[in-house]
Amino acid sequence: MKLLCSPTSPFSSKVRMAARHLDIELDEIRVDTVAGPAVLVDNNPLGKIPTLLTEDGLSVFDSRAIMHHFDRLSGKKLYPGKESKRTRAEVLEALCDGTSECLLSIVYERRFREAEKQHQPWIDRQWTKASRTLAHLNAEPPKIGRKLHGGHFALAAMIGYLQLRFEGQWEADHADLLAWARRFEKHFPDYQAMKPQA
Repeated sequence: MKLLCSPTSPFSSKVRMAARHLDIELDEIRVDTVAGPAVLVDNNPLGKIPTLLTEDGLSVFDSRAIMHHFDRLSGKKLYPGKESKRTRAEVLEALCDGTSECLLSIVYERRFREAEKQHQPWIDRQWTKASRTLAHLNAEPPKIGRKLHGGHFALAAMIGYLQLRFEGQWEADHADLLAWARRFEKHFPDYQAMKPQA
């Protein structure tokens, strides 16, 4: 299978880590979403990453759809079997994905708009959402049991993206969340190599 992705993307990082965890082999193809290459837009009308191209010609997107595809491929090994635990894992994943979207919105606003056209109230609103999530997760970091699940990978990717793009802006008040990332790395030693990075 081929994965259209970017090393800086938290969503790409999430699915790449999950695939590595499940021993699913991927041919990673780096793409620039701004350039909108044909290999991406021909397979995903949204032109977004990650996009998974399966061997039978199926295009799978977005990241959560890819994660559920991996779960089925692996024989239900990516999410808890018990319904209540699976729901909690899926909610955690949705929360972290939504927060990553807020962080990306801030980065895009600053990167693609001239300074005088940047809308600070929009940036502040996105950062407020992210800050609420960080406070929530820092107060009660998700447990890591014997098995990692999709929510864990989403949180690890989100933290990695914060470390990449917002260094020095959040760490001081979120020591328990940083400790969680260190625990995650003990369960997933490839974290440093696979988290979002330039």
